[in-house]
Amino acid sequence: MSFFAVLLALVIEQLKPLPRDNRVHERVVGWVGWCGRNFDAGRPHHAWVVWCVSVLLPGLAVAAVYLSIRHWSLLLALAFDVLLLYLTLGFRQFSHYFTDIRDALERGDENEARRLLAEWRHLDTSELPRTEVLRHVIEHALLAAHRHVFGVFFWFVALSALGLGPMGAVVYRLAEFSSRYWGFRHRTLDAPVNDALRLLSQRLFKAIEHLPARLTAFGFAVVGNFEEAVAGWRRDAPLWQHANEGIILAAAAGAVGVQLGGAAPPGVTPDRSKTLSAGVEPGTADAAGSTAGVPPQLGHLHSVVGLVWRSVVLWMLLLALLTLANIVG
Repeated sequence: MSFFAVLLALVIEQLKPLPRDNRVHERVVGWVGWCGRNFDAGRPHHAWVVWCVSVLLPGLAVAAVYLSIRHWSLLLALAFDVLLLYLTLGFRQFSHYFTDIRDALERGDENEARRLLAEWRHLDTSELPRTEVLRHVIEHALLAAHRHVFGVFFWFVALSALGLGPMGAVVYRLAEFSSRYWGFRHRTLDAPVNDALRLLSQRLFKAIEHLPARLTAFGFAVVGNFEEAVAGWRRDAPLWQHANEGIILAAAAGAVGVQLGGAAPPGVTPDRSKTLSAGVEPGTADAAGSTAGVPPQLGHLHSVVGLVWRSVVLWMLLLALLTLANIVG
């Protein structure tokens, strides 16, 4: 049933995507903020309370509702799966920025592309040259595809196999949002945040991301240039401070032969500044800490879209085979 739920959710999301400022996102923002205001008193152990209430409790509630529905009707349980996946899974939740930036660059309107990138990622892009704009768009699009599609996909399938329905999808998306929310408040809004809560949410999401990030990178390698993707994974992943992001981006860079990473202008990506201090061998990356490959060009945007879609097809085929084997068995 997982295969049909994912397939239907992706089809519906393509036909009728959620708008940029939708009520579900507003409710999630309000929920996480409310949990922080009411359960965080500034002590380290309160961070666990806030995270469990804001992330784990909704997941358990979803699992309970799913089990109740499944007791009465498998079709209603499937509809519930599709609904939750529609709200948590999908390209169109981030691809409008990617498409608008690509269209702006194709028109030669680099200022509009910089403005859209700044709006999307809350970065100061006023001084970015065209190549850097392309690099940031590719990197953010790859990470967004992982977190909006592959990460949700993997955790949904994993916990659905245990009979918990869409709990995995909900917990993954809430954990991802929570890690961004507290970091954003601390860094950009200059709002008082319990450091223990911010660090805990990031640490727990890093643990949740560990396996899906490597599966995403493996998928990119299979549907792209396998040898270069694996070589990039092993060689260039340490260029990024966050290991999970580095694995995904290094593998994708090798899969399509594009140069990613590099020293960004101050203030652009302070949380993912690149470094060569992690043991990268001389000659494997340029002086700025970039991966091997061709500098980003407009055509690479289309290559990245193709890479992501081929990877989706790959994982859907594997899920379909597992579903078929389960039915036959």
